Amino acid sequence: MKPEAAPQVTPETSAVLFDLDGTLIDTAPDFIRCLNQLRHQHGLPALPAEQIRRSVSNGARAMIRVGFGLEPEHPDYLVKHTAFLDLYDAGVAIETTLFEGMDELLRTLEERRIPWGIVTNKPARFAVPLVKALNLADRCATLVCPDHVAQRKPHPEALLLACQQMGTAPGTGIYVGDHERDIEAGRNAGMKTIAVRYGYIEQPDSVDLWQADLIADTVTDLAKLLQ
Repeated sequence: MKPEAAPQVTPETSAVLFDLDGTLIDTAPDFIRCLNQLRHQHGLPALPAEQIRRSVSNGARAMIRVGFGLEPEHPDYLVKHTAFLDLYDAGVAIETTLFEGMDELLRTLEERRIPWGIVTNKPARFAVPLVKALNLADRCATLVCPDHVAQRKPHPEALLLACQQMGTAPGTGIYVGDHERDIEAGRNAGMKTIAVRYGYIEQPDSVDLWQADLIADTVTDLAKLLQ
């Protein structure tokens, strides 16, 4: 059941912050390409794209779990994890794009002089060149990665830092994400939250349980909420 409250963007809204993978941009194609390339190197067949896609928001650890059934304590885990990251590092934006309709959404915010930024658990090693490759670096007001804080989401530190860098009050900002930890981080920071169901979600129905202020099933829905 969707939340009844609808804290849409208002004249008092100071900023909109986005998670990166699965919220602002569709990084799944490059994750799928790299994981199946690594499986090929080990003589394994390619996995279905959708099987990989729904775990992308959980990062490289999830990719190794999906691709090889390995957890970090396994002796072969580190080698495959490092190899996957090296493959990804060599092509972070070969197939990655903004989600359809997202550029128009961002331009609408810019036209309304509402600054927007990115708060991600993606390391700066990958996030910075990716944002540059998509020509977003000069448009976003801030990019906060785990490298910039002591504690990752769902801790609110990264969101609070982003608000500080943007000169905005967390209580008048909105955070948009496709993972439960995003919504928890937003709540912990005192921000309004929007969960997006179009992201990389293993169980789409679970979004209703995240206690987000709003839920957007599509980018079009999100744009309407931010109008």
